[in-house]
Amino acid sequence: MGKKDFIKYLDQYSNERLRISIEVVKGEVVDIVVQYETMINGKWVAVVRYDCAHGFLHRDVMFPNGNKEKQVIDFDNLEMALTYAEQDFKDRWQFYKNRYLKKLKK
Repeated sequence: MGKKDFIKYLDQYSNERLRISIEVVKGEVVDIVVQYETMINGKWVAVVRYDCAHGFLHRDVMFPNGNKEKQVIDFDNLEMALTYAEQDFKDRWQFYKNRYLKKLKK
């Protein structure tokens, strides 16, 4: 299959989205990126991301000042992690957005 990149919108106005990248080799998911982005002042802003950069699966929580908080995530395989990440954002994107906006106002 190789690498596939796509976008899924989380709201009816297309102001909240997931940017998803999946790499598959010989039927096995070997790399993922699932990033929640929100539209702020006409620009897409990354708020939270699950990925395998740096050699391990983790969640990056972004802050308006450019800092990131890295949280290690442990799953048996990346397919499970992909499913979890998508569902986490579908269920909690409003929480993540509100937390980001509160930090933006400080």
